[in-house]
Amino acid sequence: MLSERLESLRLRVGRACEISNRNPAGVTLIAVTKTVPVDQIQAAYDLGVRHFGESKLQEAIPKIEALPSDVAWHFIGQLQSNKAKKVAELFTVIHALDSENQLREIEKGRQNVEGLIEVNIADEPQKSGISTETLDEYVKAVLQCHHVRFRGLMTIGPNLHDPEQMRPFFGRLRKLGEQVGAEWLSMGMSADFDVAIQEGATHIRVGSALFGERR
Repeated sequence: MLSERLESLRLRVGRACEISNRNPAGVTLIAVTKTVPVDQIQAAYDLGVRHFGESKLQEAIPKIEALPSDVAWHFIGQLQSNKAKKVAELFTVIHALDSENQLREIEKGRQNVEGLIEVNIADEPQKSGISTETLDEYVKAVLQCHHVRFRGLMTIGPNLHDPEQMRPFFGRLRKLGEQVGAEWLSMGMSADFDVAIQEGATHIRVGSALFGERR
């Protein structure tokens, strides 16, 4: 079942890339493993998945310890400043940079990490992320860090039922990325990553479409 879902995902990625005249090799599938047991993650690894995403440090630690060392772990949840240093030590990429306190804590460590700035693209008060108005200033702060390599932007768009309604938000993030020199755009999840890829996503975060609905 897992192998069938993974093949279906790869076909969807391929179709989205064909529509937008992109190379599928330019899209990284991040398998979101929140609440997923280690044996299921190992099964995905055995099928060739190498990028996994976790949103809670404590849940991630035993999984990181159990999986092979060539896994690229992506932190995709809200990043508490007091955990930022430890997250940077354990994860390859942080998708949730949105405060200077986080940067100060990461700088206290010795581990280098790839960083994406989370943008609150729809200005939703209940969501974390940098506002579009303050993005330029925050990019400058990230670029001054010794242990964070700025790679691009991430967003969690509004919860809309029709994936096509997400297109303006993904397009807006792409334009912001062009303005700030982003190499990577992390956007799109199980329901809408096809549209995100068409709008320029380089990283998609997929959980339920791969592992099934969360328990």
